[in-house]
Formats: sequence, C-alpha cells, structure tokens
Amino acid sequence: MAGTADRSSARIDRSPETLLVALGDLLLIGLFVLVGELRHWGLEYLLANPMRLVGTATPFLLGWIAGSLILGTYSRTARRTPKTATLYAAGTWLIAVVIGQTLRATSVFHGDFAISFALVSLAVGLVLLVPWRVLTTWL
Repeated sequence: MAGTADRSSARIDRSPETLLVALGDLLLIGLFVLVGELRHWGLEYLLANPMRLVGTATPFLLGWIAGSLILGTYSRTARRTPKTATLYAAGTWLIAVVIGQTLRATSVFHGDFAISFALVSLAVGLVLLVPWRVLTTWL
C-alpha cells in the first residue's frame, strides 16, 4: 500500500505553486468555454441561461481531470522544463477534448460529437494552455 501512496503523491505535487497552476488551468478552460458560448449564443442569452456555461464546461473539465490523473499533469515533472510543460499540457488537453466530446455525445450533456468542434477545441485549448504551462516552469 505504501508504494501506491508514494506513486499517487508523485503524480500530484501538493504545493502552493501547483495550486496556482491548477487555478490558471481552470481559468483558461473557463475562458475557452465562455468565449465560445458568447460567440455562439451572445451575452443576453447567457445571462438568461447561466447553466449553459456549466453544461458546456463540465465535459471538458471532467476530461481535464481524467487526463491530469492519467498523465500526472500536476506533478513537479510536468513543469520541470518548457518542453515537458508543453507535452503534459498538450497531452492532457487532447484527452480532455476526446472525453469532453464523447460526453457531449451522450444525453447527459448538451451538444454532440462534432469533429469540427473537436478540432477547434483542440487548437484553441492548446493556444491557451501551452503558453501558460510554459510560463509555469519558472514557478
């Protein structure tokens, strides 16, 4: 059992820096969702239907959490160098998009699995998350 605890703690660095990184990740994923929803629905609609944002963000956040646990995205190794930060961020976001799009194809969440949206999601998420994660290598 001790070996399992040692491995899980190595996959998640429980430090203030990691908390800052996680908050930045959540902020950027939220920004991705907010901008997309504003573009498609407009401010008036979203103010009248705020749960729309939650319904859109949740599949991607669940995917990000799963990807983070699988890859160890919140380990110290994940932000050791700009290269590792890029690889971990890109890999985690790829997993998040696949899971997020798959969840959107279910009756639980609104939306569907649209390849065009998957590709846009992947590209926009990478543009937002990779530079942030590279910056975190200096924390």
